[in-house]
Amino acid sequence: MKVSVIVVSYNVQYFLELCLLSVNKALEGIDGEVIVVDNVSKDDSCQMVKKRFPEVVLIQNTENVGFSKANNQGVAIAKGEYVLILNPDTVIGESLFYEILPFADHQKDLGALGVRLIDGTGYFLPESKRGLPTPKKSFARMIGSNKGGYYSNYLTKDGIGKIEVLVGAFMLMRKDRYLEVGGFDEDYFMYGEDIDLSYKLTKKGYANYYYGKSVVIHYKGESTRKDVKYLRHFYGAMSIFYKKHFKFTGIDFFVMRLGVKVWFLIKYFKLSNATILIEDTKRILFVGDRDINIELQLNKKIVNIPSSGVVKLEEYIREYKIEEVWFEEKSMSYQDIISQISTHRFYKVLFKILPNSTNFLIGSNSSDGRGEVIYLK
Repeated sequence: MKVSVIVVSYNVQYFLELCLLSVNKALEGIDGEVIVVDNVSKDDSCQMVKKRFPEVVLIQNTENVGFSKANNQGVAIAKGEYVLILNPDTVIGESLFYEILPFADHQKDLGALGVRLIDGTGYFLPESKRGLPTPKKSFARMIGSNKGGYYSNYLTKDGIGKIEVLVGAFMLMRKDRYLEVGGFDEDYFMYGEDIDLSYKLTKKGYANYYYGKSVVIHYKGESTRKDVKYLRHFYGAMSIFYKKHFKFTGIDFFVMRLGVKVWFLIKYFKLSNATILIEDTKRILFVGDRDINIELQLNKKIVNIPSSGVVKLEEYIREYKIEEVWFEEKSMSYQDIISQISTHRFYKVLFKILPNSTNFLIGSNSSDGRGEVIYLK
């Protein structure tokens, strides 16, 4: 078997469903499998997987073991030469594996491979290609500078090349190398484990690669809510990483802890003042053939155009002062939808996807807030 896709899920039923629909399409013609590890979701995630995706291997944990351990559970039973660690709040295109697997095969020193990630509004996520967050680089980022190399800006967002650190939302690697370095370190319950794994691979002499030609949507903020609990997990993880991999003098350790605390407070202030949802959007452009007006239970003005009209998307947005664009996946491929979202990043224009054979639209309104699910009749 060529590839095993590992998805760890927790209370994101609709995002998981969209993710698995896109993965199934991407795996057509590929010798692969999908393994979902559920960390005791309280919604109907497991029932949905059993009903809609009976071919998926489902591991139902009886306790929330965290991201690291759950992924290790999935990899342990994976049959693929490669494993893809994939967040449930992602959408991938149909040609993804045909693009990245041949590239991975040609990199004899491959540690892990990542792709260009965009959020639900179409904006590029700079954490797609990061440098190793040494204390010096992290301090530079804390004061608003990237001169230290926290992000790998020597590569363009659509470039291809070696980088130090990948994000755990999407990491492709050979299974034997994952196991060789011990997989995800289970000292990390959530966050930091991707940095740790990336670093362990490079210390073993492997190289991590960024493949910016392939684009994946990451509804950043869906797998875990961006709140104080998230911040504590994230910055607690950074403390674990520094203790494991860097030797500090007394004063250096004090400065590191102080820096982590200051950054925690800055992010907490930003999150507590952030707009999570934009609730007053009224002017919608629906790209598809379904009669969305009779199914919608909300008070919104809908402009319908067929999928062929997507070539004039920008004109429609400007002419009708569109606030949201909704794409019907039945009429368009995931590849085309991702391309349109990444291309039309207009200010205050949001995007939603209507997956085929479902009664919900789904999208994300910001990088830091939770997204939105719109239910149809």
